[in-house]
Amino acid sequence: MQGLEIIGRFLVLAGVVLIIVGGIVWGLAKIPSLSNLPGTIKIETSGFTCIFPLLASVVISLVLTLVLNIIVRLLNR
Repeated sequence: MQGLEIIGRFLVLAGVVLIIVGGIVWGLAKIPSLSNLPGTIKIETSGFTCIFPLLASVVISLVLTLVLNIIVRLLNR
């Protein structure tokens, strides 16, 4: 039954991580300037709008990479 404990802990941890990431994404969605950055592709037709925030995705990826690298380096000491 020890295998089930590990799976249970993993699922709880994954749920907590998803809640945190969801909260961050929800908060970022309320910032109106992210969809107006240069490099954003907008496709608008009648009744349909699709937005591809390419530059915002790159910026968020770089920031998360830096933050996670700092956290990993601090934890490995």
